[in-house]
Amino acid sequence: MRVGLFLILLILPLAALADPVRVASFNTSLSRKGPGLMLRDILKGDPQALAAAAMVDATRADVIVLQDIDYDLEGIGLSAFADLLATDYPHRLARRPNSGMATGLDLDGDGRLGGAGDAQGFGFFAGDGGTAVLSRHPILTDQVRDFSDLLWADQPDALLFDGMTAEAKRVQRLSSVAHWEVPVQLPSGTVLRLLTFHATPPVFDGPEDRNGRRNHDELVFWANLIEGRLPFDPPAPPFVVLGDANADPEDGDGLADGILRLLHHPTLTDPRPQGSIRDGNTRGDPALHTAQYDRTGGLRLDYVLPMAGLAVLGAGLTEAEEARDASSHWPVWVDLDL
Repeated sequence: MRVGLFLILLILPLAALADPVRVASFNTSLSRKGPGLMLRDILKGDPQALAAAAMVDATRADVIVLQDIDYDLEGIGLSAFADLLATDYPHRLARRPNSGMATGLDLDGDGRLGGAGDAQGFGFFAGDGGTAVLSRHPILTDQVRDFSDLLWADQPDALLFDGMTAEAKRVQRLSSVAHWEVPVQLPSGTVLRLLTFHATPPVFDGPEDRNGRRNHDELVFWANLIEGRLPFDPPAPPFVVLGDANADPEDGDGLADGILRLLHHPTLTDPRPQGSIRDGNTRGDPALHTAQYDRTGGLRLDYVLPMAGLAVLGAGLTEAEEARDASSHWPVWVDLDL
C-alpha cells in the first residue's frame, strides 16, 4: 500500500510537468480612433468588445497575445477587457507601441505634419492599436526584451524605399507596432519565450511600396535575430514566433519572401492550423487561412510558429458563433508539450 502511494506521489508531479501549454495569437480589432474610446466601449458593453472577449475565452489559451488593442499608461483599457473574460489571466503585459508615436516628420510625404502616417507606426494617437499579453503563468517582466526602437535602416539588407530621406532614415523605426521577446515561466520551471509582433499591412501606400517593404523587413527581423545578425543575442530556447504578420505566403499584396523565410526557416516549424473557412473569397488552400471576411479576403495573416523540435500536440483556429461580430481575424493556437 505504501509503495503504491509512493508511486502515485511520484507520478503526480511528473504528470503536472507533462501538461500541454496552449499558446495563441488574436487580432482583436478593439482599437478605436481616439484615446479612451476603446475603454468607453468596453465599459458600456459594446457588442464587438463582448464578442472579442468571448473569442478569447473560447480559445482556452494558457498564454495569448492580443493585437490591435489600445494602450494606456496605467493599463486601464487592458484591465477592463480582462474583466470581461471568464478566464482568469492574472499576468499581463502591455508596453507603449510605436503606432501613433509622433516623429515630427512628414514620413508619408503628404505635405503635412502630425498625421497618422507620420507616426513611427500608423496611428491616430499615442498607443493606438497596441499589443498585449495575457497569461495564466508568470511573465518575467524584468527579462522582457523590447526591440521596437531598432531603426529600419539598421536592419541588415533593409529594403528601404526610393525617396526615403536621410532625416527619415535617422528616425524611422522598423517596428510599426512592436517586436518583443516575452519570457513566460511555466509550472514545470521551463521559460518559454514569446517572440511577438504586429507587422504593418503591405498596402495603403504608393509605387514606392513603403509598407510592402517594411512589412517584409518586420518579418525578416525574427530570422535575423535567430541567426545572430542583429546587435542582440539570439533568443534562448524554447521559443515561439507569433503574431499578426499581415502577410500571406500564397496570395494578397506584399512581398511573400518575408513570410516564406519564416515559414521555411530551419529553426521554426509551421503546424499549419486547420479550420473551416466559410468565406467565398478565400483562395489558395482554404484550410490554412486564418481570416474569413471580406476585409482580409480570406488571407492567412496570423501565425504561431514554434521552435523546431518542440512537440506540437495540436493546432487550430478558434471558430465560435461570436467570430463574425468580434474581428476579421481568427484566434490561432498551438498546443505544445514542453
